[in-house]
Amino acid sequence: MYMALNQITTLCLAVTLFLIGAFLVKRIKFLNKYCIPAPVVGGLLFAILATGLKSLGMVEITLDTSLQSIFMITFFTTVGLGASFKLIKLGGKLLIIYWIACGFLALMQNVIGVSLAQVLGIHPLLGVMAGAVSMEGGHGAAAAYGQTIEGFGVSSALSVGMAAATCGLVAGGLVGGPVVQHLVRKFNLKPGTEETEEYVAKDERPVTEKSFMVQVFLITFCMAVGTFIGEWFSNLTNFALPGYVGAMFTAVIVRNIVDRINPQAINMKEISLIGDISLGIFLSMALMSIKLWEIADLALPLFVIILAQVVFIVLFAMFVLFRALGKNYNAAIMVSGFLGHGLGATPNAMANMSAAVEKFGPSRKAYLIVPIVGAFLIDVFGMPIIITTINLFK
Repeated sequence: MYMALNQITTLCLAVTLFLIGAFLVKRIKFLNKYCIPAPVVGGLLFAILATGLKSLGMVEITLDTSLQSIFMITFFTTVGLGASFKLIKLGGKLLIIYWIACGFLALMQNVIGVSLAQVLGIHPLLGVMAGAVSMEGGHGAAAAYGQTIEGFGVSSALSVGMAAATCGLVAGGLVGGPVVQHLVRKFNLKPGTEETEEYVAKDERPVTEKSFMVQVFLITFCMAVGTFIGEWFSNLTNFALPGYVGAMFTAVIVRNIVDRINPQAINMKEISLIGDISLGIFLSMALMSIKLWEIADLALPLFVIILAQVVFIVLFAMFVLFRALGKNYNAAIMVSGFLGHGLGATPNAMANMSAAVEKFGPSRKAYLIVPIVGAFLIDVFGMPIIITTINLFK
């Protein structure tokens, strides 16, 4: 028996699964502790259900996820609009060091993923999916690049990326606490006397119809120009540049031009709201449509690659980044955030740092630098590295 859901029904299902996931994350301690995203929970539950129904020969469900790309591009555009160069100046030297470390991590995660994939006899692009795409990129990047790589004929890329991102998310939450605790106690670190409030004030302007439509205009303008540039560049050079990448970098340029002309034109509260909604629907669609039966044979190679990724980032964070950031208390807290978003996502990083500062004391610099780099700036290095790697092995 076959059940085909049309475009609108699939969208409704995605929103429903997001809400179910949010309910479960709130009620189940494990999911809440490790900051597992609601759409990941809801989407995976449906994927498991669909796999079970197919395996039992009862029903095979097909979904029309054609709207997924719109939400995906919208999300990456809102990320770009959040990347103000003014924030880099606030972070100073430490932000630059942390940012460069994130770029190096993306490079090494791809080197580890591709190298082990070749040793284990699977396609190198599946190694990319278990590299920077899913580790530093998280579920959003895994869903986006998974579609791109499957377009090159590499089946199960999306499923591998989602599985790796989920494992990385949990691992990032597990290793952050023990590492920062070890550093604090080994070097007898204590917080400084600076004030504990964050540097960056939140945008408290009210949401109005007019201002909201201005943000929608900025987003759709960046999407239109960015996707056009992406297609033009790909046709001209034969170098695959997905539309969402062009949209994000166009948004970075637009944000910093608008900052010079009229800084009040961009309302990050509204931009973030649109981005969060788009990400939730985009991830729900991506997760609920993965075919779990396709990655059964890849379980062992995937485990080996993820384990290697975790070992590398822990060693790099403890013995290189911690010292580069000053070998002090702020550095230790930033290391816990680095482990969180280097294996999972920015909320994971914030959860790691929150647990650490609650136990050991505040870190003003960490709360400035980690969210800025993890949420906005990281893709400036990460995306070119990922795209170049994909084009090398496509």
